[in-house]
Amino acid sequence: MSSYIPIFLLLIIILITQRNEKAVLKNIIKKRKTEDSEMFELAQKFINKECIIYTFNSQFTGTIKEVNEGGILIEKSGTLEAVNFDFIVRIREYPKNKNGKKKSVILD
Repeated sequence: MSSYIPIFLLLIIILITQRNEKAVLKNIIKKRKTEDSEMFELAQKFINKECIIYTFNSQFTGTIKEVNEGGILIEKSGTLEAVNFDFIVRIREYPKNKNGKKKSVILD
């Protein structure tokens, strides 16, 4: 019976942390709705440039082809991907070395 107590406590801790993460994401998304117009204007400066787009839990690399109020259209190797503005955290032009070639290692 006493061996179940640590397992039960671990499950409770996991559930609490997941609920907190969801609440934090909801607050960030609500706050970002007001900042979407600013992000829209800034993202338009990156059209036809190769960029790294950071989201909450991943990143996309490719050329930004289109920016509209809903999100960004990214082209990589002939395929298109759409990323919603609500999930974008950062947009960065792909770094190049002094010769103009893409850097192989990117440290953030």
